[in-house]
Amino acid sequence: MAYDYDLFVIGGGSGGVRAARMAATYGARVGLAEEDRVGGTCVIRGCVPKKLLVYASRFPDEFADAPGFGWTLPDAAFDWRTLIANKDQEIARLEGIYRTNLAKAGVEVIDSRAELRGPHSVHLVAEGREVTARHILVATGGWPHLPAEIPGVDHAITSNEAFHLDALPRRILIAGGGYIACEFASIFNGLGVETTLVYRGMKILRGFDDDVRDAVQHEMSHRGVNVICEEIFTRIEKTEAGLVGHTSAHALSADVIMFATGRRPNTAGLGLDAAGVKTGPSCEIVVDEYSRTSVPSIYAIGDVTDRVNLTPVAIREGAAVAETLFNGTPTAVDHGDVPTAVFTTPEMGTVGLSEEEARARLNVVEIYSAAFRPMKLTLSGRQERMLMKLVVDGESGRVVGCHLVGPDSGELIQVVGIAVKMGATKADFDATMAVHPTAAEELVTMRTPTARYVRDAAE
Repeated sequence: MAYDYDLFVIGGGSGGVRAARMAATYGARVGLAEEDRVGGTCVIRGCVPKKLLVYASRFPDEFADAPGFGWTLPDAAFDWRTLIANKDQEIARLEGIYRTNLAKAGVEVIDSRAELRGPHSVHLVAEGREVTARHILVATGGWPHLPAEIPGVDHAITSNEAFHLDALPRRILIAGGGYIACEFASIFNGLGVETTLVYRGMKILRGFDDDVRDAVQHEMSHRGVNVICEEIFTRIEKTEAGLVGHTSAHALSADVIMFATGRRPNTAGLGLDAAGVKTGPSCEIVVDEYSRTSVPSIYAIGDVTDRVNLTPVAIREGAAVAETLFNGTPTAVDHGDVPTAVFTTPEMGTVGLSEEEARARLNVVEIYSAAFRPMKLTLSGRQERMLMKLVVDGESGRVVGCHLVGPDSGELIQVVGIAVKMGATKADFDATMAVHPTAAEELVTMRTPTARYVRDAAE
């Protein structure tokens, strides 16, 4: 059978774009359909605009630290509309680059929603026509979830709308305790907004190392974020004075209430059932190690598969699909030891096993940790402390986890992630010469374990 395309990609996010470009460079005829803007969550309404807002929120620290270094500054003034306009301009520039690079690679970009009609058929809604493809790749990402069971939740926003607020609110309530909730709490707090975070768990950032969670929560609270744990919103009320978020113990007033309580795979209306594509309990597309779905001609990557929901992972998965289908190199993605950063203030970086995970899996675990005030703060007078922690397999000596809290942790963890992925041992860290004076030198100068755990033979 002759097909219109060798590969048709549904979704123009980072993963879909990478797969499309690579497949085209290998000689495939590639089409890509995107109903919104090319770039997806990360570029349009996620990582990139969020990081720009993070930068903006940290300038008050620089202003506050400056007098300790001899600088006298006039009173600073912040304009939300200027920040958002400049952010929008940068996002438009990046989308243009994405489109240009796709065109240069020979990918046909179609501005339309696309829905599956069968194993090799895609319906383009905006154009009212169907196209065929030897292989189809679904890369539609995830979407914020608003819990419909909460009365008045329609008055709340998600992270999508937070990037387009007409004005900076005076007070904001944020529901959630994960990446997005904590990052936006730090952003708004840094910009001078009275910020309250409401989370159902005992402490924020579930799934990360407990010491890291404690450190971030302590510093966020010290900076003025009102962190309320073990509570959930039961209803939201709109009044003449604004909004009121009700929990079992509080009635919290705000100008804006934002929900960041999870994202769901963006699979609604894609025609997965019609095409015979199997989905899981969270509506995620079920795939094998090569990102192939239950239908051999259809693949899926990124957040829509709900594996490791990070942009670089989606990009790697997209590249692997192109290698598998069009370069004769079947490629599975290793989802282990993925470094990641949470751009709260203070920032957090992590790779590998947490202490809790290591103690559950390994016979002997050694912990090396250091908490200290970064050198820059000695003249500024701020008391914020940095945390560095290594988790080591006590039998092999391998460093199986690294967890950082403090300035530039995201930058540091990228480099440490290489060592952890390569299987570096604590002896390798010890043999590395320190760079002085830096905070990072602590990673190679910690010599004595702060804790050692040996699993009971009966466990």
